[in-house]
Amino acid sequence: MKRTTVLEQLKTPDGSTMTLVEHDGARMIRVNGRELMSTRHSFSEEQLGVVACQTVAQQQGACVLIGGLGLGFTLRAALGTLGRSARVVVAELIPEVVAWNRNPAYSLAAAELADPRTQVVMGDVADVLEQSSTSFDAIMLDADNETTAMNTRGNSSLYHPAGLAKVKRKLKPGAAVVYWSAGEDPQLAKRLVAAGFEVEVRRVRKHPTAGGYHNLLIARRGA
Repeated sequence: MKRTTVLEQLKTPDGSTMTLVEHDGARMIRVNGRELMSTRHSFSEEQLGVVACQTVAQQQGACVLIGGLGLGFTLRAALGTLGRSARVVVAELIPEVVAWNRNPAYSLAAAELADPRTQVVMGDVADVLEQSSTSFDAIMLDADNETTAMNTRGNSSLYHPAGLAKVKRKLKPGAAVVYWSAGEDPQLAKRLVAAGFEVEVRRVRKHPTAGGYHNLLIARRGA
């Protein structure tokens, strides 16, 4: 049986234990032993970045926001989709997650974080939205954050009417917020429609050619 090695460990703001582990060449982030993300199953997180950014790929000076760095897959996809004049703001609550990704020994997102288009802002994504003086051409969020250890009170608010209104205000006309979800989330879809978004639910594979599916909720603000 292949060994699992704990590379890093910390306590999250809510007291949970978060670990970065390595198993059979793959790296994973776990919270209280539950796997949140893995370098082995990254396709849907990459698609989050592609789908959110593809409509502004040729736009000069496009500015997009990613809620949470994770293992850097959405950031990598966003940078690969957008032009050289774009700016990608990453809101990350936990400093150690940024440090893990910057560590070249872990082969995660050191190059993407060094890209001059990347701006990391430490803090809750809800606070980053509130404090931002600019609006965004696309916003990428994790719908599962509402019920995981990555959640904060401010973050949770983004999935309810007042928070959805805040997200909408921070989107440019015609721009979209895209939520990643491990499973179906009809309640969030209904809230987005009630908030005035045009909503599309798209199923994407965990792996390009096999495996199960995750979901992207694409919510577009009217022009």
